[in-house]
Amino acid sequence: MNFGVSSSMDVAATSIPSLHFSFKSSAAILLQAPRCRNVCSVSLFSGFRRFGLRIISVKAEQYSSRVTDDDFIIEDVPHLTDFLPDLPSYQNPLKNSQAYAIVKETFVKPEDVVAQKIVVTKDSTRGVHFRRAGPREKVYFKPDEVRACVVTCGGLCPGINTVVREIVCGLNYMYGVNDILGIEGGYRGFYSKNTLTLTPKVVNNIHKHGGTYLRTSRGGHDTNKIVDNIQDRGINQVYIIGGDGTQRGAALIYQEIAKRGLQVAVAGIPKTIDNDIAVIDKSFGFDTAVEEAQRAINAAHVEVESVDNGVGIVKLMGRYSGFIATIATLASRDVDCCLIPESPFYLEGTGGLFEFIEQRLKENGHIVIVLAEGAGQDFIARDMHAAEEKDASGNRLLLDVGPWLSQKIKDHFTKVQKMAVNMKYIDPTYMIRAIPSNASDNVYCTLLAQSAVHGAMAGYTGFTVGPVNSRHAYIPIARVTETQNTVELTGRMWARLLASTNQPSFLTDSEALKEKAADINNVDISAQI
Repeated sequence: MNFGVSSSMDVAATSIPSLHFSFKSSAAILLQAPRCRNVCSVSLFSGFRRFGLRIISVKAEQYSSRVTDDDFIIEDVPHLTDFLPDLPSYQNPLKNSQAYAIVKETFVKPEDVVAQKIVVTKDSTRGVHFRRAGPREKVYFKPDEVRACVVTCGGLCPGINTVVREIVCGLNYMYGVNDILGIEGGYRGFYSKNTLTLTPKVVNNIHKHGGTYLRTSRGGHDTNKIVDNIQDRGINQVYIIGGDGTQRGAALIYQEIAKRGLQVAVAGIPKTIDNDIAVIDKSFGFDTAVEEAQRAINAAHVEVESVDNGVGIVKLMGRYSGFIATIATLASRDVDCCLIPESPFYLEGTGGLFEFIEQRLKENGHIVIVLAEGAGQDFIARDMHAAEEKDASGNRLLLDVGPWLSQKIKDHFTKVQKMAVNMKYIDPTYMIRAIPSNASDNVYCTLLAQSAVHGAMAGYTGFTVGPVNSRHAYIPIARVTETQNTVELTGRMWARLLASTNQPSFLTDSEALKEKAADINNVDISAQI
């Protein structure tokens, strides 16, 4: 592409192999520099040969596919034409689809974007935006030439089978794709397992069952082996369902595919029951997990209400983020205290957990505590002198906080306070993980799957999909893996919980609380695949 630039450039024009148009407005046209992971901040002037515009400055920073000007930022996703510029496009078959015939606007416009921040002030900048998800007028695959595959990685979560089903049905019903493979057993299934043939008939009822029809595993990621297998099998669309570690693996697969110049679209569907994926509103399976957690909390409440000095502890999922415990607590109204990884707590002394338990037992005769699995891990490690261990995905193996806390409470009240307590401990984590998704999550999973299919058919690659302010968008994988979504201790949601339970914050100094919240909310997680 030929263009004129001013002499005040931070990078030479030759460092940008080609430019892909990302967005156009009356003030500026935003360009993406593929194959160099650059951020291009572009100011434009009139006179550019093809579009009546001329570039007058180009700046580059090291970040994945972020395109900016002073007021508007679009964090774009890669496209197959970035490294295959001569790739032909075709009319989208949805144009003649009976289902979409009545839709007023069948296709998403190229300039449609989704704002990350919707609460603004009068003088706010326009901020960060992502490409809106949905069908495009042009596609870069002929349906009869598509060979797609689907893989599930990591832990179980309600809704996985629904996503698998809707990817298969979406490809077949909307685009007429008939060649779809299931990769068994996670990433290692690419090079160590046989594949399954997936058709709408095969997957018709899998959404009614928990777990994953394709089976799963942790670890096993070998980029070169996986891409070799993709190439050998003639696969040209890869749908990867998994958490942040899995999505990092997807990014590496995309990069190797781009390096080899293969016409293969890589689409990620973020999965985590903990709801700790950054940028997106929530992860699939979360609503189901919160709903099922209510049953465990209700059971604990019934148990402790039926005995003298009943102490019920319910342990829920939440390795680094306490969203399930927090929302389940807010929904229940039977919970007296919620302990999450983001908020430290202490047992003894003024304002400690033991004092609060004693107070509630005197007032009500019972207490229910909801405990996220990642809460108090440093506390337990010091108490048990335990060394840190990791699983196959590189995640820290958590110490079992539930039995530890139950024993600590029992010992304190029987030996120190000379008070008999009736401990009731419930751990429903595997029951929650293994159930099918509820109606709300089924709808959500359908939207995720169909958005991923539309994106891959339109030639986008190296992206993940999810709702941003209730609008589905295509998001650079790096944006959802660079940090984790956590409960903000200085936010209104945690304040609502404290007001609901009337529990202590365990941090009385406001500056200490803000410092702790800053540490938690800016957590840097190492690459885990």
